[in-house]
Amino acid sequence: MTRRIIIIALIIAISHTPFAQEKWDLKRCVDYALANNISVKQADLQSRFSELALLQNRSTRWPTLNFSGSSGFRFGRSENPTTGVLEDNNFFNTGMQLQSQVTLFNWFSLKHAIESSKYTLQADQQQTKKVQDDIALNVAVAYLQILLNREQVNIWRVQVQQTSEQLNNTRKRVEAGTLPELNAAELEAQLARDSSSLVTAEGAVQQLLLQMKALLNLDAATPFDIVVPPVGLIPIEPLAELQPEAVYASALANLPQQKVNELRLKAAGRNIASTKANMYPTISAFGSLSTNYVNITIPQYAVGPYELTPNIVNVGGTDYFVSSPSFVQVGERTIPLGTQFRNNFGQSIGIGLSIPIFNGRMARSAWDRSKLQYRQLELTKEQDDRTLKQDIYTAYNDAVTAMQKFNAMQKTVQTSQRALDFAEKRYELALLSTFELITTQNNLQIAKIDMLAAQFDYVFKMKLLEFYKGQGLKLE
Repeated sequence: MTRRIIIIALIIAISHTPFAQEKWDLKRCVDYALANNISVKQADLQSRFSELALLQNRSTRWPTLNFSGSSGFRFGRSENPTTGVLEDNNFFNTGMQLQSQVTLFNWFSLKHAIESSKYTLQADQQQTKKVQDDIALNVAVAYLQILLNREQVNIWRVQVQQTSEQLNNTRKRVEAGTLPELNAAELEAQLARDSSSLVTAEGAVQQLLLQMKALLNLDAATPFDIVVPPVGLIPIEPLAELQPEAVYASALANLPQQKVNELRLKAAGRNIASTKANMYPTISAFGSLSTNYVNITIPQYAVGPYELTPNIVNVGGTDYFVSSPSFVQVGERTIPLGTQFRNNFGQSIGIGLSIPIFNGRMARSAWDRSKLQYRQLELTKEQDDRTLKQDIYTAYNDAVTAMQKFNAMQKTVQTSQRALDFAEKRYELALLSTFELITTQNNLQIAKIDMLAAQFDYVFKMKLLEFYKGQGLKLE
């Protein structure tokens, strides 16, 4: 028996032991989650992809400029790239070309595509804010859940202390012979149950702290605890200031999800105009510069002695044999690279016209798909707005119900406390059994826990309405 009391005392002492670690308030938890949560990082990466797409679409308005070059060695009979003559020769050749092209007019397809990318980027940025809001709300819910369980721990701790004191008093009276041993045994069993509930509540707090670490992307071994503000001092806006229609109007103007839907609709509208323009002619301008070089050696010849040929020419009735000069190769030469580059330098400019006539309905199908996508986004926006309104009205009704339940539970606690006070007095006078006293204590304990749960539920419902209204999340 003495050993059991010592163990219970140790449990109480352990539950009171402070941990030397820095405690986090809600703002710090939210800020850390927004900076480190993986979902937030993924949403931010999507915004960066959209930013690159916008930059790329803007760049399509400028002329393209590309340089190309090639080098090779040819064998056997092939065309001389400088003279165009077929020759039996082995030679090295190289060529270079600089090309440029710019779209002059395409029925504003590029303009609409750029504006669509701009709205898509803004929508993705708002989507990142929505993910941040969702994470902040989840952190606030987890924070409030930890606070609730901490308060339950405090209630069970007080209950253990009270039961322990009753056991000590009863033990003295049993030893004095004024009460039977059964009374002490029943209180010992109740103390064991209360101690078990205390340990269970403490374990629940530690489990919730681990879940909060996971939400914050903290290592499970990192020391972590939260600031525990008194729930009664958490600021709450009057319910009269949170009427559902006013909150809904504010939510439409401020919540990121509604902005996301608006911006995606604008992007889809510009995309319709861009895909439609692709079905019309496109006018473009182009130009190029090119040159080449061949390292073929060119033989050099000189005029040699004249030689008679079989050909005869009659002049004044006299036949004369025709003589022709002979040519003798006296050497070889190559044309320098710089000279060939200058001699072979070519330029070209022009205007191009591209008219889509038939391309397997690719352009028209893209236009039709863009119109269907716009309609799909319209329906998504309508559904989200209706869901938001339904959620706000539900949250308002839940808040009213939670407030009424909290008020009712306060009265229940007050009544249960008076009942316990009377029961303890009767117990002191031996007019009440230990079982009846324990039952009355349990009724009070259950009422306190229910009241605490109702209070936190009320606070959360009110904070949810404040969140919809665009006031953020704060507990102090």
